[in-house]
Amino acid sequence: MKRALDKIVAALSLEEKASLCSGRDFWNTKSFERLGIYSWMMADGPHGLRKQVHDTNEAGLRESAPATCFPSGATLAATWNRELVEEVGQALGREAKAMQVGVLLGPAVNIKRSPLCGRNFEYLSEDPYLTGELAKRHIMGVQSQGVGASIKHFATNNQEKSRMSIDAVVDERALREIYLPAFETAVKEAQPWTVMCAYNRLNGHYCSENAWLLDRVLKREWGHTGIVITDWGACADRVEGLKAGQDLDMPGDGGITDAEIVAAVEDGSLDERTLDAAVSRILDVSFRVLDNLSPSASFDAEAHHQLARRVAAEGIVLLKNEGGLLPIAGRRRVAFIGEFARRPRYQGRGSSHVNPTRIDDALEEARALCGDSSVEFAAGYSLSREEPDPALASEAVALAAASDLAVLFIGLPESWESEGIDRSCLGMPKSHLRILESIASVQKNLVVVLSNGAPIEMPWIDEVPAVLETYLGGQAWGGAVADILFGRQSPSGKLAESFPKRLEDNPSFLNFPGDARRVEYREGIFVGYRYYDAARVEPLFPFGHGLSYSRFEYSDLRLDKDALCDTETLGLGFDLENLVCCLLQLT
Repeated sequence: MKRALDKIVAALSLEEKASLCSGRDFWNTKSFERLGIYSWMMADGPHGLRKQVHDTNEAGLRESAPATCFPSGATLAATWNRELVEEVGQALGREAKAMQVGVLLGPAVNIKRSPLCGRNFEYLSEDPYLTGELAKRHIMGVQSQGVGASIKHFATNNQEKSRMSIDAVVDERALREIYLPAFETAVKEAQPWTVMCAYNRLNGHYCSENAWLLDRVLKREWGHTGIVITDWGACADRVEGLKAGQDLDMPGDGGITDAEIVAAVEDGSLDERTLDAAVSRILDVSFRVLDNLSPSASFDAEAHHQLARRVAAEGIVLLKNEGGLLPIAGRRRVAFIGEFARRPRYQGRGSSHVNPTRIDDALEEARALCGDSSVEFAAGYSLSREEPDPALASEAVALAAASDLAVLFIGLPESWESEGIDRSCLGMPKSHLRILESIASVQKNLVVVLSNGAPIEMPWIDEVPAVLETYLGGQAWGGAVADILFGRQSPSGKLAESFPKRLEDNPSFLNFPGDARRVEYREGIFVGYRYYDAARVEPLFPFGHGLSYSRFEYSDLRLDKDALCDTETLGLGFDLENLVCCLLQLT
């Protein structure tokens, strides 16, 4: 429905216009029903809806309506599948619409500068092109359902330490080539209804009041037509933020910043036309939200769960498979070891934490495929402590030694990967490392299944013949893992980030996370594989690595021209043959 925004803005008093520029409460905007302006709701998050069901005046991180917990951003990116990511976006949009949510706060597209960033599980990749392509399709999917997306966190929110105030010092080349392109692609090609500015400073100015970032780059250069919202509580100076292009301040603060805006207009320090422009943008998005709300909207929870399983399977990366140990064939005695097998680590902690509609564990799903008697279990370690448990370890070692093959489920506890904190090392808990050492000493047919949101170091890699990186696979992780382990599906995931052999090899090592006030991006454009290639440092597993159960042969390489200039495109062709297909049909 078209509306004359100029007339609506003109009908609002100064106080009403200022009031529209902040939230009513933690999740909702304000309303002026006499002009057809109604409140609408926002909700987290990137890989699943986290809609608060009770008091909307607080964050409510543990009280949210059941929703599909799709695989996290790290897993999504490992699929390298634009169409699949868009399909997930569509599903997220359907769920948001069914729950009367107008804007979904995601995707999160900050570049993975360091593997220690506590929020890397939410982010997509170290590569700006891959990140931009997937972010664009995510947004297109969500917004195809009449629900707005909010790309975040704009910009350089690449760490959690001091994220509320840290000054990220980044040269413009690195910004333009590494940290901004994903936002640029998404804005220009998908036009997210909202862009969320980050908490941190960028080159001395808070992102929420950074005129270069919000006005010059985002609005003028890229042509963003939606609204800029703050991350929750990220507003530093409300009036300066409005001047810089910050439109909506979230959450509501009881009218404190509204009064600051009114006072600034009245004393002449803020041009009322600047306020009017922000209000016009807010109203435009508001009416788009309101026109698409549907009280009868619903979603198919089972269909979304099956989609989550398909995505999780495509995001699993086969890092190593010596001797063709996988897929597991025949009716051998298989030991599943590790609490993660029956109590999955399937998502990260923080604002993106989803209350899942159901959870599939790998042990139950494997037994459903193979029969209860074929897969035995031992816990191996306790989830409540990081130190080894001798009794649990002894039981697991005995089972592994008596089995034909052992599958060990280890990784990082939820408390090690969370919004608000960065990791201190690339290692795993002692209990996970100790059980790995013990099992490897008695069972040569060992498969390690990793559950973690970001790279870990693997000093044990030579002792283990097969390794699956499953990242954080969402609520259907268990079924996806069983599908890959037992050959119902061949692994196709590829790493969207480099895994260093040790933390010191990472290009940001000397400059991450800075001190309490400032972090310098001295590595410039040499992020991830750009550094490893340029410095000739061999990573543990390179960007793009991922094996299959099959073998391929490439031949007859062809170029479509013999010479070209720097404005032309070179076409490359070759023949690809699948030599062996190892998928098993289980009965």
